[in-house]
Amino acid sequence: MVPNRWRTASAGLKRLFGHLRRPELMVFIPALTLAAFWVGGERSLIVVALGAPLLFALAGAFRFSSGGPALLQDALTGLAVQPQIVGLMDKILTDEPNTGMTTACIVAQFDDMEDLLDRYGRAAQTEILTRCAERLCSALRGGDVVARLEGGGFAVALGPVRRLDLEIAVQICARLQAALAAPLSVNGARLYVTASLGFCLAERSPQPTGGALLDAAQVAADEAFRNGPAAIRAHAPDMTRTRADRDLLREDLETALDEGQIRAHFQPQISTDTGTISGFEALARWHHPTRGLIAPADFLPAIEDCGLSSRLGEVMVYNALMAINRWDTAGFKVPTVAVNFSKSELRSPGLASKLKWELDRFNLSADRLTIEILETVVAETDNDVIVANIAAIAQTGCGVDLDDFGTGHASITSVRRFQVRRIKIDRSFVTRVDEDREQQKIVSAVVSMAERLGMETVAEGVETPGEHAMLAQLGCGHVQGFGIARPMPVEETIDWINRHVARQTGTPRIGKRAL
Repeated sequence: MVPNRWRTASAGLKRLFGHLRRPELMVFIPALTLAAFWVGGERSLIVVALGAPLLFALAGAFRFSSGGPALLQDALTGLAVQPQIVGLMDKILTDEPNTGMTTACIVAQFDDMEDLLDRYGRAAQTEILTRCAERLCSALRGGDVVARLEGGGFAVALGPVRRLDLEIAVQICARLQAALAAPLSVNGARLYVTASLGFCLAERSPQPTGGALLDAAQVAADEAFRNGPAAIRAHAPDMTRTRADRDLLREDLETALDEGQIRAHFQPQISTDTGTISGFEALARWHHPTRGLIAPADFLPAIEDCGLSSRLGEVMVYNALMAINRWDTAGFKVPTVAVNFSKSELRSPGLASKLKWELDRFNLSADRLTIEILETVVAETDNDVIVANIAAIAQTGCGVDLDDFGTGHASITSVRRFQVRRIKIDRSFVTRVDEDREQQKIVSAVVSMAERLGMETVAEGVETPGEHAMLAQLGCGHVQGFGIARPMPVEETIDWINRHVARQTGTPRIGKRAL
């Protein structure tokens, strides 16, 4: 039988270790150390200073787990990961009939993360995400959980609450956006980050599960991102249908690009000095098997939304170089073909190398291909990848045309920096130029500037002989538009070139002049 004194001592030790498991008691260690020094001198100080933390450690003061499963953590940010927040929401939804507590899921997508990655690199992006995660956590309650999602976004599972409606959820989203709004300092640069947020309340979830709640919030976040920057959207039942339709459209577009349904039509550009063909512009058209010919305005935005711009660019360049080979074989010398490149296409790393490879494959010199870039891209971009790509394209010998000039407010410095070879005067300045004196002044100013900078000019949207003639008189070097010819399939260009050469008679007469 164990003596009473041993049982008493054992119970005392258990109570002592129970107290030592409380890490907050460690704040008394400095006081204990000082008392030991006053009572027993330096030796006692050393014993207490080393022994007290060891006793706390043996008692388990540094074990922070509550006995439940270990928290899964994302290696980048130290946040919860997707399975954890799904499990948390599953539990809240399962317990809701008994507890009366509810939840919601919020998904945040950063509006300019792609640009930040292009401009500052992967390390800076990681630092930005980490700092943003800290801000999100600081703006939430202790029971809320933040998890990092693939693609750079974050999901928030709100801890159980008694009352949660749309107004409260919107206020929470606004608070999260406000937390992200303060500027970040990264590598000496001052950055502003915005996020578009989507959320779904538990009562509006398509199914009473954490996974369905997260998926619904993601759908709402996608919708907010499309309407951003800094938009907030609540999940609605029709959003899932819209997303499904968009996914189906993406499949249709991918099939169309792979099977050659989307291909180039070619619109000629004519020299105002000689009347000869100075080039063609390749314009995308969708030959749908059941709907017939679809106009670019009806599918190009979808191409951009679905992230297929680069694939379209590849198709258009291939079509353009194939057409040049066909014209060369037929004995027609078409100097160059222009292909439009969007901002997202110009972000593609190694773009100039890909173009050079295509030119080499067709055994064509680089000057036979021209890349058209919207003036808005030149005016607004400070993206290092885009700037480097355009410079590399110009260095290969390809032409660079500045499209829709006059609408994007590009500075002369920007025009020179991008080594623009031709300026395309926007059609808004060409319409009725033979009758409108103000239009003539604008075109004359653009032509004069281009001449001083050593660049050529192309007027687009020319629809009448009078506009053609006036542009020639004002010194515009080339014209393009329905008045010359509509865009046509490559099969029809041979006959059109033959007819044009046969009827080439020089510059048409000017019609009614402006007073």
